[in-house]
Amino acid sequence: MSMCKTAGAVAAFALVFVPGTLAAQQKDHNDAFVRGSEGESRIMQEVRHQLVMLPYYTIFDDLAFRLDGSTVTLLGEVTNPTLKSDAEGVVKRIEGVTQVNNQIEVLPPSPMDAQIRRAMFRVIYGDPQIGDRYGRQALPPIHIIVKNGHVKLEGVVGNQMDKNLINVRANGVPDVFSVENDLQVASS
Repeated sequence: MSMCKTAGAVAAFALVFVPGTLAAQQKDHNDAFVRGSEGESRIMQEVRHQLVMLPYYTIFDDLAFRLDGSTVTLLGEVTNPTLKSDAEGVVKRIEGVTQVNNQIEVLPPSPMDAQIRRAMFRVIYGDPQIGDRYGRQALPPIHIIVKNGHVKLEGVVGNQMDKNLINVRANGVPDVFSVENDLQVASS
């Protein structure tokens, strides 16, 4: 019994203190719901603003973009097909944008995926240790993407402990095939 506790403690220690696990994963795109740097261009600020203001954008969607000159490439996954076309429409109207490449994926409708989304929402945002800090925002920073029973967590959390806690909670949800924890830890 004490051997199991020791192994668990070593595993927990490795998750928190092994170099490389603390660094945020570098991405080749900008998440719409993640605050940009102070020096980002006016077009990037406007794209980010227009995407987060879309009326059907929820925590079950992930909108991201890349900017290459005056061309904006839209990325991510959404549950509502209207959100894909609305995102393209608002970005096309931004001054300085000449072309929009819409690569947003519309997730297939599935009663099982909808059930997993609700269960994930309950274990993440229903947990007082997590929900009180992250759930009281207009667009909460933890996004839950479910496709064919596979879950991807996107967003930003305040510290590594929150990321680990959310990962443990998410992996405990029944009927989930896999959990990909792409949450980034905010730099202080």
